[in-house]
Amino acid sequence: MVVNEAFLEQVELLQTLIKNNIAGRFGGTHQSKTFGSSSEFADYRDYMPGDDVTKIDWNAFARFEKLYLKLYLDERQVHTRIYIDASKSMKFGKGKKDEQALRLAAVFTYLSVCEMDKVSVYMIRDGHLEEVFTNMLGRESFYNGIGKLDNIEFDGDSKITEAILPSAVGYGDGLSVIISDFLTDEDYEGAIEHLANKRRDILCVQVLSKEEMTPKTRGKMHFIDSENANRIYRKNITRDIVRAYMAALEYATERIRNYCLSRGGNYMLVSSEEPLEGIFFEKLTDMGVLK
Repeated sequence: MVVNEAFLEQVELLQTLIKNNIAGRFGGTHQSKTFGSSSEFADYRDYMPGDDVTKIDWNAFARFEKLYLKLYLDERQVHTRIYIDASKSMKFGKGKKDEQALRLAAVFTYLSVCEMDKVSVYMIRDGHLEEVFTNMLGRESFYNGIGKLDNIEFDGDSKITEAILPSAVGYGDGLSVIISDFLTDEDYEGAIEHLANKRRDILCVQVLSKEEMTPKTRGKMHFIDSENANRIYRKNITRDIVRAYMAALEYATERIRNYCLSRGGNYMLVSSEEPLEGIFFEKLTDMGVLK
């Protein structure tokens, strides 16, 4: 189990450290979606414990006997959507890419709900998009629902574009995070293009295992494609083969990075064994995703 009590305590501490050490807000989406003065009314949402009581609409309470909060144009609520590649290749390696993907999704979710944003998390498998949870709002909902991440089973193939294109993604209302190894022959560019056309803020997180990033295998080996058991490779792994592999890996990572950046998104490569502190304090801060 990845999302246990000890991990949630780590997430809370990480969020506190981020809040105390980094000026601004997670994602920068609040600022980028500003439409006018903070005195200009935009919408209502349900009051939640910890909200500013001065923004409660008491007239609405008198009418509906329910607490509503006034939102203004520079405080418009955004919607973070997180897509987890649940294909079998995400289980490759001793460092457990699948567990790192779940940890990252949990932290992104927590950072978003702490900013009072809505969060929806989906899993992608075999060209299908399945809801893990949707429209999560507030810390109480986070603690009640985040354990559903542990129910995700990693199996099958990954067809990111085929899964995302038919789905509702929202228009210009927040951040879309795709967490995957992106080691697939299937198309993913179409999904990124679609999200960019919808004016979403995009972050592609490529998770690779230590074995994939720095292979130590040598000698005669049999390899079986983790997503297609009919694809079997018999190779004598020499230094030349390793060098060729590293060149191919560099090409693959640069391909997803350049495509994402060309569509106005952000890209981050992480190891399955990389500590969360380094990812969120160093990489995301340097990229400007955390401000």
